[in-house]
Amino acid sequence: MSNPESTSPPSPATALAAQMPRKALLTFGLFALVGVVFAGVSTYDFIAHLDRQVHAITCSIVPGLSAPDTTGSSGCHAVLISPYSSLMRDYTWGGIPIALPALGVFAFLLFRAIDLLLRRQVSRRETGFLILASLLPVLTSLVYGAISVTKIGSFCKVCVGIYFASFGVLVCAIVAQLATRAEAEGKSGRPLLGLWGFYFVEGVALVALPLLLYLALKPSYPQALLQTSGLRHPEDRLGVMLSLPSMGRVPATEIVDPLCPACKAFSERLAASDLARDLQLKLVLFPLDKECNWMVGESVHPGACAVSEAVLCAGDRAAEVLAWAFANQAELHTLGTSGQHAIAARIRHDFPGLAACIGGAVVKARLNKSLRWIVANSLPVLTPQLFVGNQKIPDEDTDLGLDYVLGQVLAQRGAEVGR
Repeated sequence: MSNPESTSPPSPATALAAQMPRKALLTFGLFALVGVVFAGVSTYDFIAHLDRQVHAITCSIVPGLSAPDTTGSSGCHAVLISPYSSLMRDYTWGGIPIALPALGVFAFLLFRAIDLLLRRQVSRRETGFLILASLLPVLTSLVYGAISVTKIGSFCKVCVGIYFASFGVLVCAIVAQLATRAEAEGKSGRPLLGLWGFYFVEGVALVALPLLLYLALKPSYPQALLQTSGLRHPEDRLGVMLSLPSMGRVPATEIVDPLCPACKAFSERLAASDLARDLQLKLVLFPLDKECNWMVGESVHPGACAVSEAVLCAGDRAAEVLAWAFANQAELHTLGTSGQHAIAARIRHDFPGLAACIGGAVVKARLNKSLRWIVANSLPVLTPQLFVGNQKIPDEDTDLGLDYVLGQVLAQRGAEVGR
């Protein structure tokens, strides 16, 4: 073996080459740490929301710098309650938050960076694996960024922080690869596939560990909540229900206000659920607007009466008008604060064929019957509500827990039919 003391000092070029990968690896580790922080914050908010209470949502590019969102109006809240915030929602209550495996991935990348920084030499095989591993969060960020734009229509600042960390680790990994000297030809060591395979198993373990802990420690769903009372008079004697396009056989009734943001989000989650195809969905309008609803002292969603009339007037096109109302909720709400005439004018402009019906005595009487149906069934002044086979889905489970609870209700119904 050679004597370390007799080794000649490295040349400036060699010293620079040995130093630059470490700077890149240090920066790589910092970006991975940023990813851990943002993914951890997102996971915490998701888990907190699962306790069936309303919580403030962190929505800041620097967590803790700005006040949390307590109104549910931020992009972070929209992403949280969207169908894309978690996976396997029909398998476990609320599903597995997508930020949780992201937390594991960034923790693994941070571990890899620390491991390489503690070594005297770094090989290109090792920095090459960092590039490969960094592609996973980058590709995931691209997919979820596209979903935010095309499906949700808003961005989550915490998610943007994760995107930033994802691209940061990839750039640093590439720089580390370029700054690392090529290995000598024929140098002994573990084969490339064996080395990368070992790192891959490490990564799987670090991602699986928080997932298993989450599933093990997460409280089970209280089945007693599914024993909720149903509708007292589910029949449609007053002719107030609207049939929505569906191919399912299980009768279901959705109580909705067309200008209710929660109703819009709920309808999107229900449509995105694979279980929705089993439902034969009917709609009952319940506008929380004092212009037509004597059950509310102040209009929660001003203009909802006029929009509800438009949905009723549309007949077979009711689903189209409802989708239009959901897509233009913010503008219609602003018009509604100016009075029913302003919002009715907008409806007549976009749907000229409904002009003669809106505001007429016939449609007003039909909307009044819809409210009487609500009273006859002793329903709370709340939207949205969903009844499946005359069994109510708990109000608290119309967001993150919808898929799981809906699956439980359908399974119970299938078991009862099979008896």
